[in-house]
Amino acid sequence: MSFPLLTATAALPALGAVATAAVPAARRTAAKWLALLVSLATLALGITILVRFDPGGDRYQLTESHAWIADFGVRYELGVDGIAVALIGLTALLIPFVILAGWHDADPLETGSKRWRPTQGFFALILAVEAMVIISFEATDVFLFYIFFEAMLIPMYFLIGGFGDRAHEHGDEAAATQRSYAAVKFLLYNLVGGLIMLAAVIGLYVVAGNFSLAEIAQARANGTLHMATNTERWLFLGFFFAFAVKAPLWPLHTWLPNAMGEATAPVAVLITAVVDKVGTFAMLRFCLQLFPNASKWATPVILVLAVISIIYGALLAVGQRDIKRLVAYASISHFGFIVLGIFAMTSQGQSGATLYMVNHGISTAALMLVAGFLISRRGSRLIADYGGVQKVAPVLAGTFLIGGLATLSLPGLAPFVSEFLVLVGTFSRYPAIGIIATFGIVLAALYTLVLYQRTMTGPVKPEVASMPDLRPRELLVVAPLIVLLVFLGVYPKPITDIVNPAVKQTMSDVHKKDPKPSVEAAK
Repeated sequence: MSFPLLTATAALPALGAVATAAVPAARRTAAKWLALLVSLATLALGITILVRFDPGGDRYQLTESHAWIADFGVRYELGVDGIAVALIGLTALLIPFVILAGWHDADPLETGSKRWRPTQGFFALILAVEAMVIISFEATDVFLFYIFFEAMLIPMYFLIGGFGDRAHEHGDEAAATQRSYAAVKFLLYNLVGGLIMLAAVIGLYVVAGNFSLAEIAQARANGTLHMATNTERWLFLGFFFAFAVKAPLWPLHTWLPNAMGEATAPVAVLITAVVDKVGTFAMLRFCLQLFPNASKWATPVILVLAVISIIYGALLAVGQRDIKRLVAYASISHFGFIVLGIFAMTSQGQSGATLYMVNHGISTAALMLVAGFLISRRGSRLIADYGGVQKVAPVLAGTFLIGGLATLSLPGLAPFVSEFLVLVGTFSRYPAIGIIATFGIVLAALYTLVLYQRTMTGPVKPEVASMPDLRPRELLVVAPLIVLLVFLGVYPKPITDIVNPAVKQTMSDVHKKDPKPSVEAAK
Protein backbone atom coordinates (compact mmCIF):
# COMPACT_ATOMS: atom_id res chain seq x y z
CA MET A 1 0.00 0.00 0.00
CA SER A 2 1.64 3.27 -1.13
CA PHE A 3 -0.45 5.55 1.08
CA PRO A 4 1.50 6.28 4.31
CA LEU A 5 -1.31 5.23 6.63
CA LEU A 6 0.76 5.23 9.82
CA THR A 7 2.18 8.68 9.16
CA ALA A 8 -1.28 10.00 8.32
CA THR A 9 -2.75 8.63 11.55
CA ALA A 10 -0.20 10.56 13.61
CA ALA A 11 0.00 13.63 11.35
CA LEU A 12 -3.75 14.28 11.27
CA PRO A 13 -4.13 15.12 14.99
CA ALA A 14 -0.83 17.06 14.85
CA LEU A 15 -2.14 19.23 12.01
CA GLY A 16 -5.50 19.41 13.77
CA ALA A 17 -3.74 20.73 16.87
CA VAL A 18 -2.14 23.53 14.86
CA ALA A 19 -5.45 24.38 13.16
CA THR A 20 -7.36 24.33 16.45
CA ALA A 21 -4.81 26.58 18.14
CA ALA A 22 -5.14 29.05 15.24
CA VAL A 23 -8.90 29.49 15.69
CA PRO A 24 -9.64 33.02 16.98
CA ALA A 25 -10.46 33.26 20.68
CA ALA A 26 -13.92 34.57 19.85
CA ARG A 27 -14.75 31.33 18.00
CA ARG A 28 -14.42 28.96 20.94
CA THR A 29 -17.22 26.67 19.81
CA ALA A 30 -15.65 26.33 16.36
CA ALA A 31 -12.39 25.25 18.00
CA LYS A 32 -14.22 22.55 19.96
CA TRP A 33 -16.00 21.17 16.92
CA LEU A 34 -12.81 21.22 14.85
CA ALA A 35 -10.96 19.25 17.52
CA LEU A 36 -13.81 16.74 17.77
CA LEU A 37 -13.99 16.25 14.00
CA VAL A 38 -10.21 15.77 13.79
CA SER A 39 -10.35 13.16 16.57
CA LEU A 40 -13.16 11.32 14.79
CA ALA A 41 -11.20 11.35 11.52
CA THR A 42 -8.19 9.97 13.41
CA LEU A 43 -10.42 7.24 14.80
CA ALA A 44 -11.44 6.36 11.24
CA LEU A 45 -7.75 6.01 10.30
CA GLY A 46 -7.18 3.89 13.40
CA ILE A 47 -10.00 1.59 12.31
CA THR A 48 -8.42 1.40 8.86
CA ILE A 49 -5.15 0.23 10.45
CA LEU A 50 -7.09 -2.39 12.37
CA VAL A 51 -8.84 -3.62 9.22
CA ARG A 52 -5.67 -3.74 7.13
CA PHE A 53 -3.57 -5.46 9.79
CA ASP A 54 -3.15 -9.21 9.25
CA PRO A 55 -2.51 -11.02 12.56
CA GLY A 56 -1.03 -13.96 10.69
CA GLY A 57 1.27 -11.84 8.53
CA ASP A 58 4.66 -10.27 9.10
CA ARG A 59 5.58 -9.08 12.55
CA TYR A 60 5.66 -5.40 11.55
CA GLN A 61 3.16 -4.30 8.94
CA LEU A 62 2.20 -1.11 7.10
CA THR A 63 5.88 -0.23 7.41
CA GLU A 64 7.43 3.05 6.32
CA SER A 65 11.15 3.73 6.15
CA HIS A 66 12.92 6.91 5.04
CA ALA A 67 16.40 8.31 5.54
CA TRP A 68 16.50 10.96 8.23
CA ILE A 69 19.86 11.57 9.98
CA ALA A 70 21.97 9.20 7.93
CA ASP A 71 25.30 10.06 9.56
CA PHE A 72 24.03 8.68 12.86
CA GLY A 73 22.00 5.77 11.54
CA VAL A 74 18.68 7.43 12.40
CA ARG A 75 15.77 6.63 10.12
CA TYR A 76 12.11 7.55 10.05
CA GLU A 77 10.85 3.99 10.49
CA LEU A 78 7.31 3.06 11.38
CA GLY A 79 5.59 -0.31 11.71
CA VAL A 80 2.90 -1.92 13.83
CA ASP A 81 2.50 -5.32 15.39
CA GLY A 82 -0.67 -6.58 17.08
CA ILE A 83 0.18 -4.95 20.41
CA ALA A 84 0.70 -1.54 18.79
CA VAL A 85 -2.50 -1.87 16.74
CA ALA A 86 -4.54 -2.54 19.88
CA LEU A 87 -3.09 0.50 21.67
CA ILE A 88 -3.43 2.81 18.68
CA GLY A 89 -7.07 1.74 18.54
CA LEU A 90 -7.49 2.49 22.25
CA THR A 91 -5.92 5.95 21.87
CA ALA A 92 -7.97 6.90 18.82
CA LEU A 93 -11.13 5.62 20.52
CA LEU A 94 -10.71 7.52 23.79
CA ILE A 95 -9.72 10.96 22.48
CA PRO A 96 -13.20 11.87 21.09
CA PHE A 97 -14.69 10.96 24.50
CA VAL A 98 -12.02 13.03 26.26
CA ILE A 99 -12.88 16.03 24.07
CA LEU A 100 -16.64 15.62 24.57
CA ALA A 101 -16.25 15.18 28.32
CA GLY A 102 -14.09 18.30 28.52
CA TRP A 103 -16.39 20.37 26.30
CA HIS A 104 -16.81 23.12 28.91
CA ASP A 105 -13.63 22.56 30.95
CA ALA A 106 -11.74 25.35 29.19
CA ASP A 107 -14.55 27.89 28.88
CA PRO A 108 -13.72 31.39 30.16
CA LEU A 109 -14.14 31.87 33.88
CA GLU A 110 -16.53 34.28 35.51
CA THR A 111 -15.82 37.97 35.38
CA GLY A 112 -13.15 38.98 37.87
CA SER A 113 -11.09 35.80 37.62
CA LYS A 114 -7.35 36.30 37.57
CA ARG A 115 -6.81 33.43 35.17
CA TRP A 116 -7.29 33.36 31.42
CA ARG A 117 -8.39 30.09 29.86
CA PRO A 118 -7.44 29.67 26.18
CA THR A 119 -10.22 27.33 25.07
CA GLN A 120 -8.69 26.52 21.69
CA GLY A 121 -5.33 25.86 23.38
CA PHE A 122 -6.86 23.21 25.64
CA PHE A 123 -8.20 21.15 22.75
CA ALA A 124 -5.11 21.74 20.63
CA LEU A 125 -2.95 20.30 23.41
CA ILE A 126 -5.14 17.19 23.63
CA LEU A 127 -4.72 16.58 19.89
CA ALA A 128 -0.97 17.16 20.17
CA VAL A 129 -0.74 14.50 22.88
CA GLU A 130 -2.73 12.09 20.70
CA ALA A 131 -0.36 12.60 17.77
CA MET A 132 2.74 11.98 19.88
CA VAL A 133 1.32 8.91 21.59
CA ILE A 134 0.28 7.34 18.28
CA ILE A 135 3.67 7.84 16.64
CA SER A 136 5.32 6.41 19.78
CA PHE A 137 3.31 3.22 19.25
CA GLU A 138 4.30 3.16 15.58
CA ALA A 139 8.03 3.96 15.80
CA THR A 140 10.44 1.09 15.14
CA ASP A 141 13.49 3.36 15.24
CA VAL A 142 14.64 3.79 18.84
CA PHE A 143 15.74 7.40 18.39
CA LEU A 144 12.46 8.37 16.71
CA PHE A 145 10.56 6.77 19.57
CA TYR A 146 12.67 8.62 22.13
CA ILE A 147 11.94 12.02 20.60
CA PHE A 148 8.18 11.65 20.88
CA PHE A 149 8.38 9.75 24.18
CA GLU A 150 9.90 12.93 25.62
CA ALA A 151 8.04 15.50 23.49
CA MET A 152 4.63 14.45 24.81
CA LEU A 153 5.67 15.78 28.23
CA ILE A 154 5.37 19.37 26.98
CA PRO A 155 1.64 19.44 26.12
CA MET A 156 0.88 17.29 29.16
CA TYR A 157 2.70 19.78 31.41
CA PHE A 158 0.51 22.63 30.16
CA LEU A 159 -2.68 20.55 30.39
CA ILE A 160 -1.97 19.71 34.04
CA GLY A 161 -0.64 23.10 35.12
CA GLY A 162 -2.84 25.34 33.01
CA PHE A 163 -6.25 23.77 33.46
CA GLY A 164 -7.88 22.44 36.62
CA ASP A 165 -11.25 21.53 38.11
CA ARG A 166 -13.84 24.23 37.59
CA ALA A 167 -14.61 24.17 41.32
CA HIS A 168 -11.08 25.35 42.11
CA GLU A 169 -10.58 27.85 39.30
CA HIS A 170 -12.13 31.03 40.66
CA GLY A 171 -9.00 33.01 41.46
CA ASP A 172 -7.88 30.48 44.08
CA GLU A 173 -4.11 31.02 44.37
CA ALA A 174 -3.64 27.93 46.56
CA ALA A 175 -5.28 25.75 43.91
CA ALA A 176 -3.07 27.31 41.22
CA THR A 177 -0.01 26.55 43.35
CA GLN A 178 -1.08 22.93 43.76
CA ARG A 179 -1.58 22.59 40.01
CA SER A 180 1.83 24.09 39.32
CA TYR A 181 3.42 21.72 41.83
CA ALA A 182 1.70 18.70 40.24
CA ALA A 183 2.74 19.77 36.73
CA VAL A 184 6.36 20.42 37.71
CA LYS A 185 6.57 17.12 39.60
CA PHE A 186 5.18 15.27 36.55
CA LEU A 187 7.69 16.99 34.30
CA LEU A 188 10.73 16.49 36.54
CA TYR A 189 10.09 12.80 37.21
CA ASN A 190 9.62 12.05 33.53
CA LEU A 191 12.52 14.25 32.43
CA VAL A 192 14.90 12.46 34.78
CA GLY A 193 13.71 9.14 33.39
CA GLY A 194 14.09 10.47 29.86
CA LEU A 195 17.63 11.73 30.45
CA ILE A 196 18.71 8.36 31.82
CA MET A 197 17.11 6.72 28.80
CA LEU A 198 18.96 9.13 26.48
CA ALA A 199 22.26 7.91 27.88
CA ALA A 200 21.12 4.33 27.22
CA VAL A 201 20.00 5.24 23.67
CA ILE A 202 23.46 6.66 22.95
CA GLY A 203 25.01 3.54 24.45
CA LEU A 204 22.86 1.36 22.21
CA TYR A 205 24.12 3.23 19.15
CA VAL A 206 27.73 2.76 20.25
CA VAL A 207 27.15 -0.99 20.59
CA ALA A 208 24.82 -1.66 17.66
CA GLY A 209 25.74 1.11 15.21
CA ASN A 210 22.11 2.01 14.44
CA PHE A 211 18.70 2.47 16.06
CA SER A 212 16.52 0.19 13.91
CA LEU A 213 14.70 -2.57 15.77
CA ALA A 214 14.61 -4.71 12.63
CA GLU A 215 18.34 -4.34 11.92
CA ILE A 216 19.35 -4.96 15.52
CA ALA A 217 17.18 -8.09 15.62
CA GLN A 218 18.68 -9.27 12.33
CA ALA A 219 22.20 -8.68 13.62
CA ARG A 220 21.41 -10.72 16.73
CA ALA A 221 20.03 -13.55 14.61
CA ASN A 222 23.07 -13.53 12.34
CA GLY A 223 25.45 -13.52 15.28
CA THR A 224 27.06 -10.24 14.18
CA LEU A 225 25.90 -8.30 17.24
CA HIS A 226 27.29 -9.27 20.61
CA MET A 227 26.60 -7.29 23.77
CA ALA A 228 28.73 -7.85 26.82
CA THR A 229 26.61 -9.02 29.74
CA ASN A 230 27.21 -5.94 31.89
CA THR A 231 26.70 -3.60 28.92
CA GLU A 232 23.34 -5.14 28.11
CA ARG A 233 22.24 -4.93 31.73
CA TRP A 234 23.15 -1.26 32.06
CA LEU A 235 21.41 -0.39 28.81
CA PHE A 236 18.33 -2.34 29.90
CA LEU A 237 18.22 -0.47 33.21
CA GLY A 238 18.44 2.88 31.41
CA PHE A 239 15.45 2.04 29.22
CA PHE A 240 13.46 0.33 31.95
CA PHE A 241 13.87 3.20 34.42
CA ALA A 242 12.28 5.67 31.99
CA PHE A 243 9.44 3.28 31.20
CA ALA A 244 8.84 2.50 34.88
CA VAL A 245 8.47 6.22 35.61
CA LYS A 246 5.98 6.62 32.78
CA ALA A 247 4.07 3.43 33.67
CA PRO A 248 4.16 4.28 36.72
CA LEU A 249 5.74 1.52 38.82
CA TRP A 250 6.48 1.73 42.55
CA PRO A 251 8.57 3.52 43.84
CA LEU A 252 8.60 5.90 40.84
CA HIS A 253 4.86 6.49 40.98
CA THR A 254 4.45 9.48 43.28
CA TRP A 255 3.86 12.01 40.50
CA LEU A 256 0.64 10.31 39.35
CA PRO A 257 -1.74 11.03 42.29
CA ASN A 258 -0.77 14.72 42.22
CA ALA A 259 -1.16 14.98 38.44
CA MET A 260 -4.51 13.18 38.30
CA GLY A 261 -5.82 14.96 41.38
CA GLU A 262 -5.11 18.47 40.05
CA ALA A 263 -5.96 17.89 36.38
CA THR A 264 -9.46 17.98 34.97
CA ALA A 265 -11.13 14.56 34.74
CA PRO A 266 -10.63 14.32 30.92
CA VAL A 267 -6.94 15.20 31.29
CA ALA A 268 -6.64 12.65 34.11
CA VAL A 269 -8.02 10.06 31.68
CA LEU A 270 -5.50 11.22 29.09
CA ILE A 271 -2.70 10.64 31.61
CA THR A 272 -3.54 7.19 32.92
CA ALA A 273 -5.54 5.66 30.06
CA VAL A 274 -3.39 6.88 27.17
CA VAL A 275 0.01 8.42 28.02
CA ASP A 276 1.01 5.95 30.74
CA LYS A 277 0.38 3.04 28.35
CA VAL A 278 3.42 4.14 26.36
CA GLY A 279 5.59 3.04 29.30
CA THR A 280 4.23 -0.50 29.55
CA PHE A 281 4.07 -0.85 25.76
CA ALA A 282 7.74 0.14 25.52
CA MET A 283 8.70 -2.55 28.03
CA LEU A 284 7.36 -5.12 25.58
CA ARG A 285 8.69 -3.55 22.40
CA PHE A 286 12.10 -2.29 23.50
CA CYS A 287 13.20 -3.86 26.78
CA LEU A 288 12.33 -7.44 25.86
CA GLN A 289 13.32 -7.21 22.19
CA LEU A 290 16.56 -5.26 22.55
CA PHE A 291 17.81 -6.76 25.81
CA PRO A 292 16.38 -10.27 26.19
CA ASN A 293 19.09 -11.62 28.48
CA ALA A 294 19.04 -8.57 30.74
CA SER A 295 15.24 -8.75 30.86
CA LYS A 296 15.42 -12.29 32.21
CA TRP A 297 18.15 -11.25 34.65
CA ALA A 298 16.03 -8.40 36.05
CA THR A 299 12.75 -10.34 36.15
CA PRO A 300 12.81 -11.39 39.85
CA VAL A 301 13.29 -7.81 41.07
CA ILE A 302 10.72 -6.40 38.64
CA LEU A 303 8.13 -8.98 39.72
CA VAL A 304 8.65 -7.93 43.35
CA LEU A 305 8.23 -4.25 42.40
CA ALA A 306 5.08 -5.11 40.46
CA VAL A 307 3.57 -6.96 43.43
CA ILE A 308 4.42 -4.05 45.73
CA SER A 309 2.68 -1.71 43.27
CA ILE A 310 -0.41 -3.92 43.28
CA ILE A 311 -0.75 -4.12 47.06
CA TYR A 312 0.59 -0.66 47.91
CA GLY A 313 -1.59 1.12 45.34
CA ALA A 314 -4.70 -0.75 46.48
CA LEU A 315 -4.02 -0.10 50.19
CA LEU A 316 -3.58 3.61 49.62
CA ALA A 317 -6.73 3.68 47.49
CA VAL A 318 -8.66 2.21 50.44
CA GLY A 319 -7.60 5.10 52.67
CA GLN A 320 -8.23 7.97 50.24
CA ARG A 321 -10.68 10.78 50.96
CA ASP A 322 -10.33 12.32 47.48
CA ILE A 323 -12.22 10.59 44.64
CA LYS A 324 -9.67 11.38 41.92
CA ARG A 325 -6.67 10.40 44.03
CA LEU A 326 -8.44 7.11 44.84
CA VAL A 327 -8.72 6.37 41.11
CA ALA A 328 -5.05 7.34 40.71
CA TYR A 329 -3.86 4.88 43.37
CA ALA A 330 -6.15 2.21 41.90
CA SER A 331 -4.41 2.78 38.56
CA ILE A 332 -1.01 2.29 40.20
CA SER A 333 -2.28 -1.08 41.43
CA HIS A 334 -3.56 -1.97 37.96
CA PHE A 335 -0.29 -1.00 36.30
CA GLY A 336 1.38 -3.39 38.73
CA PHE A 337 -0.73 -6.17 37.22
CA ILE A 338 0.30 -5.10 33.71
CA VAL A 339 4.02 -5.14 34.53
CA LEU A 340 3.54 -8.45 36.34
CA GLY A 341 2.03 -10.00 33.22
CA ILE A 342 4.81 -8.66 30.98
CA PHE A 343 7.66 -10.05 33.09
CA ALA A 344 5.96 -13.33 34.04
CA MET A 345 7.44 -14.43 30.68
CA THR A 346 4.43 -16.52 29.72
CA SER A 347 2.13 -16.13 26.74
CA GLN A 348 -0.93 -15.93 29.00
CA GLY A 349 0.70 -13.24 31.13
CA GLN A 350 1.80 -11.07 28.22
CA SER A 351 -1.49 -11.48 26.35
CA GLY A 352 -3.30 -10.60 29.56
CA ALA A 353 -1.02 -7.59 30.12
CA THR A 354 -1.71 -6.23 26.64
CA LEU A 355 -5.43 -6.85 27.00
CA TYR A 356 -5.21 -5.21 30.44
CA MET A 357 -3.77 -2.05 28.87
CA VAL A 358 -6.82 -1.78 26.62
CA ASN A 359 -9.38 -2.75 29.24
CA HIS A 360 -7.86 -0.56 31.93
CA GLY A 361 -7.99 2.37 29.54
CA ILE A 362 -11.70 1.87 28.90
CA SER A 363 -12.69 1.14 32.51
CA THR A 364 -10.66 4.01 33.97
CA ALA A 365 -12.07 6.39 31.36
CA ALA A 366 -15.62 5.34 32.29
CA LEU A 367 -15.06 5.68 36.04
CA MET A 368 -13.00 8.88 35.98
CA LEU A 369 -15.25 10.71 33.50
CA VAL A 370 -18.38 9.91 35.51
CA ALA A 371 -16.49 10.99 38.64
CA GLY A 372 -15.66 14.23 36.84
CA PHE A 373 -19.32 14.82 36.02
CA LEU A 374 -20.14 14.18 39.68
CA ILE A 375 -17.44 16.55 40.94
CA SER A 376 -18.48 19.32 38.55
CA ARG A 377 -22.00 19.22 40.02
CA ARG A 378 -21.02 19.35 43.69
CA GLY A 379 -17.80 21.34 43.38
CA SER A 380 -15.82 18.97 45.61
CA ARG A 381 -13.51 15.98 45.19
CA LEU A 382 -13.95 14.84 48.81
CA ILE A 383 -15.86 11.59 49.30
CA ALA A 384 -17.33 12.86 52.58
CA ASP A 385 -19.19 15.65 50.74
CA TYR A 386 -21.46 13.17 48.97
CA GLY A 387 -24.24 10.83 50.02
CA GLY A 388 -27.49 9.51 48.59
CA VAL A 389 -26.66 10.50 45.00
CA GLN A 390 -28.38 7.41 43.58
CA LYS A 391 -31.73 8.73 44.80
CA VAL A 392 -31.46 12.04 42.95
CA ALA A 393 -29.30 11.03 39.94
CA PRO A 394 -29.86 7.29 39.35
CA VAL A 395 -28.30 7.15 35.87
CA LEU A 396 -25.15 8.88 37.08
CA ALA A 397 -24.97 6.50 40.05
CA GLY A 398 -25.60 3.46 37.83
CA THR A 399 -22.84 4.30 35.37
CA PHE A 400 -20.52 5.11 38.27
CA LEU A 401 -21.27 1.66 39.70
CA ILE A 402 -20.52 -0.11 36.42
CA GLY A 403 -17.24 1.77 36.08
CA GLY A 404 -16.37 0.81 39.64
CA LEU A 405 -17.29 -2.84 39.14
CA ALA A 406 -15.08 -2.90 36.05
CA THR A 407 -12.26 -1.45 38.16
CA LEU A 408 -12.55 -4.33 40.63
CA SER A 409 -12.58 -6.79 37.66
CA LEU A 410 -16.07 -8.18 38.10
CA PRO A 411 -16.63 -11.27 35.91
CA GLY A 412 -18.57 -10.28 32.82
CA LEU A 413 -16.78 -6.95 32.46
CA ALA A 414 -13.67 -6.47 30.34
CA PRO A 415 -10.89 -6.14 32.98
CA PHE A 416 -11.74 -9.52 34.50
CA VAL A 417 -10.48 -11.44 31.48
CA SER A 418 -7.16 -9.61 31.37
CA GLU A 419 -6.58 -9.82 35.12
CA PHE A 420 -7.38 -13.53 35.06
CA LEU A 421 -4.89 -14.15 32.25
CA VAL A 422 -2.18 -12.18 34.07
CA LEU A 423 -2.69 -14.18 37.27
CA VAL A 424 -2.83 -17.54 35.46
CA GLY A 425 0.32 -16.68 33.48
CA THR A 426 2.11 -15.56 36.62
CA PHE A 427 1.02 -18.49 38.77
CA SER A 428 2.18 -21.06 36.20
CA ARG A 429 5.79 -19.83 36.55
CA TYR A 430 5.89 -17.94 39.87
CA PRO A 431 3.12 -19.36 42.11
CA ALA A 432 4.11 -17.42 45.24
CA ILE A 433 4.06 -14.10 43.36
CA GLY A 434 0.71 -15.02 41.81
CA ILE A 435 -0.83 -15.79 45.20
CA ILE A 436 0.31 -12.49 46.72
CA ALA A 437 -0.93 -10.52 43.70
CA THR A 438 -4.39 -12.06 44.12
CA PHE A 439 -4.86 -10.06 47.31
CA GLY A 440 -4.99 -6.98 45.09
CA ILE A 441 -8.37 -8.18 43.86
CA VAL A 442 -9.75 -8.30 47.40
CA LEU A 443 -8.50 -4.78 48.12
CA ALA A 444 -9.95 -3.53 44.83
CA ALA A 445 -13.37 -4.78 45.88
CA LEU A 446 -12.95 -2.97 49.20
CA TYR A 447 -11.98 0.47 47.89
CA THR A 448 -14.50 0.38 45.04
CA LEU A 449 -17.52 -0.71 47.05
CA VAL A 450 -16.70 1.59 49.95
CA LEU A 451 -16.41 4.50 47.51
CA TYR A 452 -19.82 3.70 46.03
CA GLN A 453 -21.41 3.18 49.43
CA ARG A 454 -20.15 6.50 50.80
CA THR A 455 -21.01 8.61 47.78
CA MET A 456 -24.13 7.06 46.28
CA THR A 457 -26.08 5.38 49.08
CA GLY A 458 -27.47 6.48 52.44
CA PRO A 459 -29.40 9.66 53.27
CA VAL A 460 -29.42 12.41 50.66
CA LYS A 461 -27.17 15.25 51.76
CA PRO A 462 -28.70 18.70 51.32
CA GLU A 463 -25.87 19.77 49.00
CA VAL A 464 -26.73 17.03 46.48
CA ALA A 465 -30.51 17.13 46.80
CA SER A 466 -30.90 19.17 43.60
CA MET A 467 -28.11 17.46 41.67
CA PRO A 468 -29.11 16.89 38.00
CA ASP A 469 -28.71 13.51 36.36
CA LEU A 470 -26.46 12.88 33.37
CA ARG A 471 -27.16 15.18 30.44
CA PRO A 472 -27.33 13.95 26.80
CA ARG A 473 -23.72 14.96 26.04
CA GLU A 474 -22.50 13.15 29.14
CA LEU A 475 -24.53 10.06 28.29
CA LEU A 476 -22.99 10.12 24.82
CA VAL A 477 -19.58 9.96 26.49
CA VAL A 478 -20.32 7.22 29.00
CA ALA A 479 -22.74 4.87 27.22
CA PRO A 480 -20.31 3.61 24.50
CA LEU A 481 -17.65 2.94 27.15
CA ILE A 482 -20.11 0.89 29.20
CA VAL A 483 -21.12 -1.07 26.10
CA LEU A 484 -17.46 -1.82 25.33
CA LEU A 485 -16.83 -2.98 28.90
CA VAL A 486 -19.65 -5.48 28.63
CA PHE A 487 -18.84 -6.59 25.07
CA LEU A 488 -15.14 -7.20 25.72
CA GLY A 489 -16.02 -8.82 29.02
CA VAL A 490 -17.97 -11.59 27.32
CA TYR A 491 -16.14 -11.63 23.97
CA PRO A 492 -12.47 -10.52 24.12
CA LYS A 493 -11.56 -12.59 21.04
CA PRO A 494 -11.31 -9.64 18.59
CA ILE A 495 -8.42 -8.21 20.61
CA THR A 496 -6.72 -11.45 21.64
CA ASP A 497 -6.66 -12.63 18.01
CA ILE A 498 -4.68 -9.50 17.10
CA VAL A 499 -2.41 -9.55 20.14
CA ASN A 500 -1.47 -13.24 20.50
CA PRO A 501 0.82 -13.57 17.43
CA ALA A 502 2.82 -10.53 18.59
CA VAL A 503 3.09 -12.02 22.07
CA LYS A 504 4.48 -15.25 20.60
CA GLN A 505 7.12 -13.21 18.78
CA THR A 506 8.05 -11.44 22.01
CA MET A 507 8.30 -14.75 23.86
CA SER A 508 10.60 -15.95 21.08
CA ASP A 509 12.77 -12.83 21.50
CA VAL A 510 13.52 -13.72 25.12
CA HIS A 511 13.79 -17.45 24.32
CA LYS A 512 11.01 -18.41 26.71
CA LYS A 513 8.36 -21.10 26.46
CA ASP A 514 5.30 -21.59 28.60
CA PRO A 515 5.81 -23.98 31.53
CA LYS A 516 4.41 -27.44 31.03
CA PRO A 517 1.36 -28.29 33.17
CA SER A 518 2.33 -30.18 36.31
CA VAL A 519 -0.67 -32.50 35.83
CA GLU A 520 -1.20 -34.20 32.50
CA ALA A 521 -4.62 -33.98 30.90
CA ALA A 522 -6.76 -37.10 31.12
CA LYS A 523 -6.82 -39.14 27.94
